[in-house]
Amino acid sequence: MKQEQRYKNFQFIKVFFTLLLAITLTNCKSAKSVIESGKASDKLSAKQVIKQHQKNDADFKTLQGKVKIDIIQNQEEQGSTFNLRIEKDKVIWLSAKLGLARMMITPEKVRFYNKLDNEYFDGDYKLLSDFVGVDLDFDKVQNILLGQAIFNLKDEAHTVSVNENSYALQPKDQNALLELFYLINPSHFKMDSLQLFQQLKKRILQVDYMSYQEVEKQVLPKDIKIIAVEDTDEVAITMEFKSLTLNEEVRFPFKIPAGYKEIVIK
Repeated sequence: MKQEQRYKNFQFIKVFFTLLLAITLTNCKSAKSVIESGKASDKLSAKQVIKQHQKNDADFKTLQGKVKIDIIQNQEEQGSTFNLRIEKDKVIWLSAKLGLARMMITPEKVRFYNKLDNEYFDGDYKLLSDFVGVDLDFDKVQNILLGQAIFNLKDEAHTVSVNENSYALQPKDQNALLELFYLINPSHFKMDSLQLFQQLKKRILQVDYMSYQEVEKQVLPKDIKIIAVEDTDEVAITMEFKSLTLNEEVRFPFKIPAGYKEIVIK
């Protein structure tokens, strides 16, 4: 593959993955900021931290609202506001103004089209999995986006320590090719940060949950920052969520226009 095409493909993957992260964070009109008053204790075991973390998983049927996304790359910043709609565990939908670009993902497919460039993508999760170095599926993506651990923490043994007033969880047997770390908040036991490192491929993915809010007695992300790095190429994204509501009827219109060119990721 030519260097220019490889660079273009990587840019698409980074932006696409970032938008996926953006659309599953939740709040609503009645949300209020969470005051983080808890203090991490070295007396809690890894099993106790994991139990509290899983207990606080988000519970809703549908979500709709707007999200403002700012992307900074090569000292250039671009921002836009998108409409978003979610049916939990089934559909994630994102649309730019006037429907100029739209994305919809389901447990089976990842789909996207852009009217400005007359291009579309219609495929599986391979491009996202290749990018982060983890076999992703709909559930894993959704878990990341709701402030939950990417894997089921009960599937393997973990160690825990206190790191700057967060519970630092990591697999007891770390993979030499992929290092994984979770920082868990001591107030509400949602994630403060998710960090993935691939030393050999010089890849880093870090998702920092800057603040949380309480929505209908649930603690959900409010502001996040994402940093994705491959070698010397880096992109930073911040997100702000507005006018969101839960459990209302939503539709997911999506049809790739005729005559568009397919985006092929090799």
